[in-house]
Amino acid sequence: MRSLCTYFSRSIVAAAMAMGLAALPYYGAHAAGITNRTIGYVLTNKYWAVYTTADAKIECPHGFNDGPREQFAKLFPNDGVKRTLLETQLAREADTWFPASLEEKTAQGPLPFYYVGGSTAIGLNLDGKVGPNDFTSPEGEPGIDNQLYRVIGCVAGFRPGGAYYFFMNEYMERYAFNRVLIEITNVDSLVNDDDVTVTVYRGLDPLLGSADGKNFLPGGSQRADERWGQRYITRLKGKIVNGILTTEPANILLPYADTFDCNTDQHFKAARLRLKLTPTGAEGLLGAYVDVDEWHRNMAINWTTHHASYGQMSVPSIARALRQMADGYPDPVTGKNTAISSAIQMKFVQAYILHPTLPHRPTVALAR
Repeated sequence: MRSLCTYFSRSIVAAAMAMGLAALPYYGAHAAGITNRTIGYVLTNKYWAVYTTADAKIECPHGFNDGPREQFAKLFPNDGVKRTLLETQLAREADTWFPASLEEKTAQGPLPFYYVGGSTAIGLNLDGKVGPNDFTSPEGEPGIDNQLYRVIGCVAGFRPGGAYYFFMNEYMERYAFNRVLIEITNVDSLVNDDDVTVTVYRGLDPLLGSADGKNFLPGGSQRADERWGQRYITRLKGKIVNGILTTEPANILLPYADTFDCNTDQHFKAARLRLKLTPTGAEGLLGAYVDVDEWHRNMAINWTTHHASYGQMSVPSIARALRQMADGYPDPVTGKNTAISSAIQMKFVQAYILHPTLPHRPTVALAR
């Protein structure tokens, strides 16, 4: 009996070793990141691109903007004057939603709003021009369009370490609704390939984290939501040059969940990706125009005045500044610009994207 058990044990070990050796080429192929001319990535981090210097003196020479509490104290000082709830708190809340309804004035004059100074910004050249209001990238590329940075760059909450900056990524991990996938197909090389297709999906699964909770790991799997998430599926044409993926401009819709898992959408007009690709991850920019009304509405819905105070983010002031700096998509009737140029810094890790077996998989045309 012992010899029979020994025989079976040895047979099992030998079979396991043979299977392991046979699998080596398979895993070796996966190590390069490309399988069947396809590689997928899942988004782990995103930030509105805000260029900062050590002491902020270059981009914010006048300091940072006041938040809701500081503004309230200036608008309604404790000077013995009797004011009603309607004239104070309710008026400010109304101004959050209808920012043209109240002039922000104190006894000393209008409340100031500090726009970004300096000539450097992170972003992309969205209009193919170099204009007088454009920035230069930290790498020296001219014509950078990122007027959203001009608005939020001196608002503490949007800067590294700020409340919005932190929670925007906290919610990326916490809320599965935020799962964004990109799948690159028809790809022969992650270094140079002049014709690839990039498909954007909403994913369904949690991110794969390290044991210490400090990193996200490549090699996990993500199911693409091809049923309820059809509206997020967008296909883009792109190319890879020296390891950098760039895509042609197209309108992209991304899922967005913020405070308390409030689910909504983010529309990006004339959007394009520029990502540095590796077999285990991708990192770079999404540059696009965003609708100022939608941006304002999402901010007001997801960040109450109480929460916005922790980042010194005054929604009424920001909303007015957005409309002042809007630089794209003029309204055909009024001629006023309805969108503002922007950039999002993104980080991805490699993931195997699983497609469900559906009787009728959706057919999505290439975005134009």
